[in-house]
Amino acid sequence: MLDAPLSPEADALADDAPLFDAYSRAVVRAVSRVGPAVAQIAAQHGRRGGTGSGVVMSPDGLVLTNSHVVHGASALLVALPDGRRFPARLIGDDPDTDLALLRVEHDAVLPAAELGDSGLLRPGQLAIAIGNPLGFENTVTAGVVSATGRSMRGPAGRWIEDVIQTDAALNPGNSGGALVDSAGRVIGINSAVIAGAQGICFAIAANTARHVLGALVRFGRVRRAFIGLSAQGVALPRRLALRHGLDQARAAQVMEVQRGGPAAAARIEAGDLIIALGGAPIEGPDALLRCLSGERLGERIELVVLRGDSLLRLAVTPIERA
Repeated sequence: MLDAPLSPEADALADDAPLFDAYSRAVVRAVSRVGPAVAQIAAQHGRRGGTGSGVVMSPDGLVLTNSHVVHGASALLVALPDGRRFPARLIGDDPDTDLALLRVEHDAVLPAAELGDSGLLRPGQLAIAIGNPLGFENTVTAGVVSATGRSMRGPAGRWIEDVIQTDAALNPGNSGGALVDSAGRVIGINSAVIAGAQGICFAIAANTARHVLGALVRFGRVRRAFIGLSAQGVALPRRLALRHGLDQARAAQVMEVQRGGPAAAARIEAGDLIIALGGAPIEGPDALLRCLSGERLGERIELVVLRGDSLLRLAVTPIERA
């Protein structure tokens, strides 16, 4: 007896089965690698308690989380998926990037995650969120990187640059958890959702987290040069790149200029494309932030921008962010 022919729908599912298997394998592999390092954070604020998530970044107990999870807490507790629970202390808090660093107060070896390079991300890449939404420990959701180079306002009211947008579902309690790529590298620290929206969630980029982590370990705070603008990464029009002999494919587009700030004094305008700062190419907000380190405070720096079809060279003097 001959087998009945498959329906078009069944044919499509059969053809896609290897793709679904590969997708599942990628997610399971990434979660197996990073999941043990994603902790639940309990923060006591007076008589009120709250919970969030955190990512263990070193075997000796450095834990990265969101500032809004631990800011002002009188007591902190880190709970790992393996059942171990440790008191922790705050090393440093940076509301400007909504990041904070904790130290587990115990002589223990902890599973640690690896920070990836968020500058290599492209929209459409697999993105996996691991955290503790609504108290449900080690919950996994998956989606894609919806966009890179976003800007959003942090808990301190200032703009956070180079934010990753994803549709991997986040809920209260996911804050401070890991956004992971298919190789099991942490590409972002989950931070925020837009209430009432469907699938619009945000994570602080790993490259930002790496810079902040280093500063908090060394100084307990992040000392920043500030020029008073917000920007997002955009593709550099090819005709302009060819016209001005530019090698780079992207730039940082100025979205807003703060009145009375160094950028306004330098006559930078919204819509300008920042190409270089102090001789370093600027291909997005993350590169701009890296150039504005504490060492640049008070230094007169050349800023190269495209305004319309014109290439302008302006001078800006960063001040310390209050």
